[in-house]
Amino acid sequence: MGSQKQGLMWLTGLVFLNILVLSMADVHHYEFFLQESNFTKLCSTKNILTVNGSFPGPEIRARRGDTVFVNVHNQGNTAVSIMWEGIEDSNNGSNQLIQPGRNFNYEIELDDKIGTLWWHATSAWARATVHGAFIVLPAANEDYPFPTPDSDKTIIIGIYIYIYMEELTEANQSIALGQSDVYTIDDHTGETNGCSNDTMFEYQVDYQGLYIVRIINAVNETMVFGIASHSLTIVGQRGAYSRRSFTNSLTLAPYQVIDALLCANQNLGHYYITARPSSDTTRSTAGILRYTTTST
Repeated sequence: MGSQKQGLMWLTGLVFLNILVLSMADVHHYEFFLQESNFTKLCSTKNILTVNGSFPGPEIRARRGDTVFVNVHNQGNTAVSIMWEGIEDSNNGSNQLIQPGRNFNYEIELDDKIGTLWWHATSAWARATVHGAFIVLPAANEDYPFPTPDSDKTIIIGIYIYIYMEELTEANQSIALGQSDVYTIDDHTGETNGCSNDTMFEYQVDYQGLYIVRIINAVNETMVFGIASHSLTIVGQRGAYSRRSFTNSLTLAPYQVIDALLCANQNLGHYYITARPSSDTTRSTAGILRYTTTST
């Protein structure tokens, strides 16, 4: 009898908590404009499909229980649809193909999701540039199940394909166009390619600060991510909290998302942030973690 009473009390409390969360839920509206934009990287200018002129696209932020509307206007030249990774059983219109000159207003309900998700174009060629983060924060009355971080940072590992000029080695052959690619951290290709317009990703932290680092692998390859001399504590994956585990580097499957805690507890200075495919240690991109305050 006692166990039944306890079970009823637990169920009543859970229902009350859900009612409380929903009563404090909010509605968010975003406007996405798919546009053809010129980007100059790796000593080459190319036309790519972007969202609101940026690559990666805008970051969406909401709280658990909220509803998000994203009105996507296709001002490009090809029909596109958007996938909301990790959002199931929602009227999100992921199969809606948006023709050039048309728009579609997606509705996404965040009933039980928490942490980091992401959105992207469904076609492979558009996904490379049309993607962004979808951050689901705790509801207004909820706490993190771990020490409250000072702030958070989203890091998207991507790939940038570019055209270059290559001289063929055989005699009497003319110069021909070739194609290659480099990995990016956000939209930064790093400074190892010899092009003055290339930039390096930089993440500034305070000494003894605690941060959530939200890593999204937007590449169709298994990628290895790490921050020199720093360990990471995994706390979430795929829009849910996970059992905590500690690691010096993260291995992310294609299109995987991991939330990790970073404690900035090393000697003041700067440390390399690296991302590389697991199958090829020679191809990588790098950024910088930089401490901004002095130790007491």
